[in-house]
Amino acid sequence: MRKLVTLENGIDIVMEEMDAIRSVSFGIWVRNGSRNESQMESGISHFIEHMMFKGTDRRTAKGIADEMDSVGGQMNAFTTKEYTCYYTRTLDSHLHIALDLLSDMFLCSKFDSEDIKKECKVITEEIDMYEDTAEELVHDLLQRQVWIDNPIGYSVIGKKETISAFTRDTFMNYVDTHYSPKNTVITMVGRFNADEMVEKIRQAFGGFTTSAHEMNLPKVIYTPSVSAKPKDIEQTHLCLCFPGIPFGDDRAFNLTVMNTMFGGGMSSRLFQKIREENGLAYSVYSYITPYTDTGLMTIYTGFNVTQAADVIKLLFEVVNEFFTDRVTQVQLDKAREQLKSNFLLSLESTSSRMSSLGRSQLLLQRTMTDDEIVENLDAVTLDSLYDIASLILDKEKASMCVLGRLGEWDYEDLFNKAR
Repeated sequence: MRKLVTLENGIDIVMEEMDAIRSVSFGIWVRNGSRNESQMESGISHFIEHMMFKGTDRRTAKGIADEMDSVGGQMNAFTTKEYTCYYTRTLDSHLHIALDLLSDMFLCSKFDSEDIKKECKVITEEIDMYEDTAEELVHDLLQRQVWIDNPIGYSVIGKKETISAFTRDTFMNYVDTHYSPKNTVITMVGRFNADEMVEKIRQAFGGFTTSAHEMNLPKVIYTPSVSAKPKDIEQTHLCLCFPGIPFGDDRAFNLTVMNTMFGGGMSSRLFQKIREENGLAYSVYSYITPYTDTGLMTIYTGFNVTQAADVIKLLFEVVNEFFTDRVTQVQLDKAREQLKSNFLLSLESTSSRMSSLGRSQLLLQRTMTDDEIVENLDAVTLDSLYDIASLILDKEKASMCVLGRLGEWDYEDLFNKAR
């Protein structure tokens, strides 16, 4: 049974009891990410996430790790462009430990100056590691180029020159102005007593107050473009994208089904054309990235540079053929069942349910029931699928980013000819 409670200070608590299992996933979600940062603050949200694990007035960093390990629990965090999440997964009998640990870290982290210096070195290594991972880097480069000079295009991890300038005062001021009860959601899924846990959460977080204010984010403007960046690696990595729709848009289920058929799996048009029929790539797929006010649909593939012209030409052929060789009702039904199965199976995980509830409540101030999600998938028709496909797969709005060995190709010319 799902329950929503709002504390007096504005924190939303979303809880779902599952008595048939013995675990509990617990999360604290904050509506703050890299798009809330200025250029000089780039990377601070991710850095704060790291610093939350470095000690409080009551616990050292090792003490935090030891306490969770001693009960066999899992604890971690992640930062995105729009939010940060701190979470645990423990046995129900250890939930009180998870609550005490996360609330202590969230509310009482020290941000010690020496720890900041040490963690800066760790994140610098993380940046270097990320720069070496071309398959991931190309996606960030693409977003940077289509959202020019907008924080939504900033890298979550930040830049060496900005993170090295952060001090304890920088962190304390940022937390005070960006972490607030009204942009915080607490989620809990598993075996527990909801009424009892609401009172314990109220005791832990009831005194949480800050001077944070609502952020006015710059308007996002998508700019179609083509770029190519050389990098001395074996493969050439390519992202081709189209402007998408926001998180929570009524057409999201149509787009999800469409993407599944277009490039979301091994049976998709994209995989079959590029890999199975022509053997031009090992990895090729498409995916949807929704944000609160915008979105992207992106195609990724990696290939030998000698095949660049063929790959780019075939990518646009898949787009064209999606309209000329239309999806049948049988194919639509198959994709819909695939998505429903994936969704319903994921619900058996307390972590997946907790994440879904937290993200939805944080960004939309509402959650959907399992039945509502299934009903929305069932409501997708061939007409609604092609309505969204016509909107999204607009070749005039396509953008491309290439990273790796470039050869002698003129990628803008290849792009224009294929389009």
